[in-house]
Amino acid sequence: MNQNSPLFIEQSAVIPYRIVDGEIEIMVITSSTGKRWVIPKGSVEPRMTAQNSAAKEAWEEAGLIGNVFPYLLGTYEYKKLESICRVEVFLLQVEMVLEVWPEDDKRKREWVSIHKAVKRVDEPELKQIIANLPNILKNLGA
Repeated sequence: MNQNSPLFIEQSAVIPYRIVDGEIEIMVITSSTGKRWVIPKGSVEPRMTAQNSAAKEAWEEAGLIGNVFPYLLGTYEYKKLESICRVEVFLLQVEMVLEVWPEDDKRKREWVSIHKAVKRVDEPELKQIIANLPNILKNLGA
């Protein structure tokens, strides 16, 4: 590998959603530094599928348990130190919101509308995936 080539890190994430009074809500969480709003994500764990790894991140980072759809919604990339993280994004239908979870002392979480979620996250590709969520859910019959 060329010394100047960035290292690629494979990650997976979920967009956690629920429907309240006919409106789609998305759970966003603060980053580990607390400076940005993100969705639950992390490196794909060895011997785990990207979907299962993303579900584990949703539990660890946001206290969410639910059903991860097997379909890839899209991908986005972001820079982290000297690396580039490639994130595969899946949909998580939230079934349970825990009051206590592994990172509850490190992160805030909030249910927001699609419009607010799009405004809060930084990555353009992720904004597009979130904005397209109503169409995705309609196509899935969810």
